[in-house]
Amino acid sequence: MEHRSIGSLRVSVAGLGCNNFGMRIDAAATERVVSAALDAGINFFDTADIYGETRSEEFLGRTLAGRRHRAIVATKFGMAVDEQRKGARPEYVRQACDDSLRRLGTDHIDLYQLHQPDPEVPIADTLGAMDGLVKAGKVREIGCSNFSAEQLDEAARASKPGAARFVSVQNEYSLLHREPERSVLPACERLGLAFLPFFPLASGLLTGKYQPGKPAPADSRLSLSWTSRFTTDKNVQVAEALKAFATARHHTLLELAFSWLASRPQVVSVIAGATSPEQVMANAAAVNWSLTKEDFAEIDRLVVSG
Repeated sequence: MEHRSIGSLRVSVAGLGCNNFGMRIDAAATERVVSAALDAGINFFDTADIYGETRSEEFLGRTLAGRRHRAIVATKFGMAVDEQRKGARPEYVRQACDDSLRRLGTDHIDLYQLHQPDPEVPIADTLGAMDGLVKAGKVREIGCSNFSAEQLDEAARASKPGAARFVSVQNEYSLLHREPERSVLPACERLGLAFLPFFPLASGLLTGKYQPGKPAPADSRLSLSWTSRFTTDKNVQVAEALKAFATARHHTLLELAFSWLASRPQVVSVIAGATSPEQVMANAAAVNWSLTKEDFAEIDRLVVSG
């Protein structure tokens, strides 16, 4: 498995998103998924305090007990756990970190990410609190999520010399959602930030399992009501065209979705969720297609014409 850098961290190019833990799968299934990921060479695990109503961190920490040294653990704070636990005020940043450390059963978080901008708190104040966590040894690197290019620039300007600064940004990016290419990816190049795409499989539409005109499989993410935004007529049409493109080249749509993202210069790790060991192994193997310039041109044509 290839490894790439997020600041001082070296992470596998295929990562594991942990938002299913405690929501769609229980502790025992989480253990099987995490073990399969480690066996497949995945060392990057991305969770958040809100996932599974805090159970994701608990299940991940329990599963990594005794093998924490094999994992790079990323988690997030800032979205509402409840009415009291939310936002990016310095005092809450410290509380949220301690809460996550306890749930994860670890003495440090490798990558601690602000889950979304907090318009009520100056970013300099949040960065100061996060720098304090790094200096205290509780956090190794800091990052952000759901930030615009303008907000990334603002955070860069607010970072003090010698203090911890954002080394990564995690935003939605896939073959079907290419908005980051307009300004966020150029900002990453300009600021030296690693980019981490979430929803790389468009919540399951790019796995190749979805069949147009038929309901999504009952146990799939696409069967959840909030995922309906992914299955628009245009997205389904483009996904089918991309599936045919991949099949003609003896690859799967899943391999195309992963390898296309992994080929982007700023993308460091493609983090996708999984609910079974089989899904983990398929994801880990899906980053090995070396696309050509002609492939990229045809993919762009298919996405635009769709």
